[in-house]
Amino acid sequence: MSKGPGNTSFTTQQDDTLQKRKTGSIDRYIVSRLLKYVKPYKGLVAAAVLITIAGSFLGPLRPYLTKIAVDDSMARHDIQGLGTISLVLAGVIFLDGLKQYIVTWLTSIIGQKAVFDLRMDIFTHLQKLPARFFDRNPIGRLITRTTNDVESLNEMLSSGIITVLGDILQLFFIVVLMLWIDWQLTLIVLSILPLMILATITFKNRVRLAFLDVRTHLARMNTFFQEHIAGMAIVQLFNRANREAENYAAINADFRNANIRTVLYFSVYYPLIEVLSSVAAGLVIWYSGVRILKADLTVGTVISFIQYIWLFFRPLQHLSDRFNVIQTAITSSDRIIKLLDEKEGIETRTDLKAPVSFRESISFENVWFAYDGDNWVLKDISFEIKRGEKIAIVGATGSGKTTIINILSKLYPFTKGSVTIDGAPLEEIEEHALRRMVGVVMQDVFLFSGSIRENLAFGNPGVSEDSIRQAAAIVGADRFISRLPGGYDYRVLENGTGLSSGQKQLIAFVRALLYNPQILVLDEATSSVDTETETLIDSATAHLMSGRTSIIIAHRLSTVQKADRIIVLHKGVIRETGSHQELLAQKGLYYKLYLLQHPEQELRKRVL
Repeated sequence: MSKGPGNTSFTTQQDDTLQKRKTGSIDRYIVSRLLKYVKPYKGLVAAAVLITIAGSFLGPLRPYLTKIAVDDSMARHDIQGLGTISLVLAGVIFLDGLKQYIVTWLTSIIGQKAVFDLRMDIFTHLQKLPARFFDRNPIGRLITRTTNDVESLNEMLSSGIITVLGDILQLFFIVVLMLWIDWQLTLIVLSILPLMILATITFKNRVRLAFLDVRTHLARMNTFFQEHIAGMAIVQLFNRANREAENYAAINADFRNANIRTVLYFSVYYPLIEVLSSVAAGLVIWYSGVRILKADLTVGTVISFIQYIWLFFRPLQHLSDRFNVIQTAITSSDRIIKLLDEKEGIETRTDLKAPVSFRESISFENVWFAYDGDNWVLKDISFEIKRGEKIAIVGATGSGKTTIINILSKLYPFTKGSVTIDGAPLEEIEEHALRRMVGVVMQDVFLFSGSIRENLAFGNPGVSEDSIRQAAAIVGADRFISRLPGGYDYRVLENGTGLSSGQKQLIAFVRALLYNPQILVLDEATSSVDTETETLIDSATAHLMSGRTSIIIAHRLSTVQKADRIIVLHKGVIRETGSHQELLAQKGLYYKLYLLQHPEQELRKRVL
């Protein structure tokens, strides 16, 4: 018996994360996970770090060279010495600029490469997650994870960690040189530091929460936008444009207000830092003036300290900026890692069977299934399909027809009972091997952006051009494909926009035939084609289904009359089983469904 996953979404598992974050362990865990994506490029990281360390003294060296130029050259009218120190200063400025260029280039390369690997891991992982996961999590939210959240990581890797190292080293050299030049003035500059640290901590705590709100509202906005763009025709047909615009305005306003809160914090923090910097400069000038009057200080020292003040506070501002980048990235990484850690429903066993052929039968025994809680969609379902049989499953909408196929394809795990293929329990069969045997033509056909040929060969990329054209000719799809601009090279727009529902279903039918499954499932596959096309498909595939196990799910009973056996579902329960004529003779549920779709039969009976 297989148990279905619970209803807990990865986006709602916040309590444990918040509790861990209070202890700080979650940040260390996230950083350790992110290092996995940086490790392959440790050579580039080492080069960037070494260049950052080697060049971190260049910036702090400039004010010191200015002091030498003023006190040793200008004060002594040493023109030659002034020229020499000017050349040295120009060289330092050039090397500092070159260092910044190389480090920026290296960190950008590291960020892009690491983010590329991360995006590939996310996309690969999403393809492994079960269908139930996508039922619980809106597409817009998942798109936010793979775009905005990943881009935050790119920003951190490109301009975050290594830049922080450079700023810290620069602060160290600034303080060392200031102490070397004059320790008293250094203490005056450092006296402002506690106020700045207090302001930074307060700012950090508030802006972190604000950034979290921004990301949350951005995910909501992307979800709403994606959903309504996909359903724009429904919005327009039901005249909901104004109302939905109001709903979007409310979500957009929340996003705007969250951003305004971050802007407010920045607008207070940066002017405050500038004021503190100016206060430090004012104190230095005042104290320097007193000492100059006492002939206890040189002009070059005063000029260098004024320069050091701006150099000192600039890395502190940068550190605050980088900290925000890192915190935003940590918040985004939290959600990304939670997505990557979502394992519920993913096959991890290595002892699963991988059959290459279907030999005997498919058996459902006392199968129960519910998408949510105890709202049973299937109730105690039992039936068997022999190899080569053509079985039809009919019933009203919502009776559970498609659910049976979802279970057979391992898109959803059944809750109770057992399902076996050739005697092997379904949960013991590797899902890729199973899906290689089962080909499904669904009612809602999805086409990918690309050529007609690429869509036809989606399940079998190595298929030959002749096979594609032959399959299209068998189904009858070659008639409309040949009339398209470019024929098989015609570019399909998103989800087949520009093609009719019938044309998309013909393409899906050819795609399934090229996939060459041993078990062919037609899930309302002819519901959107006209009578002529339906007749064409029926006649073209009759010989292909001969000897091939086929399952036809249909609402229209005219498509299942030639089935070997018909299973009638009603509210998740099998009510009747038999051939078309046997079910009509029973005059039960199938008979009533048949008369509803063919009222002329009852009229003819009454006339006779």
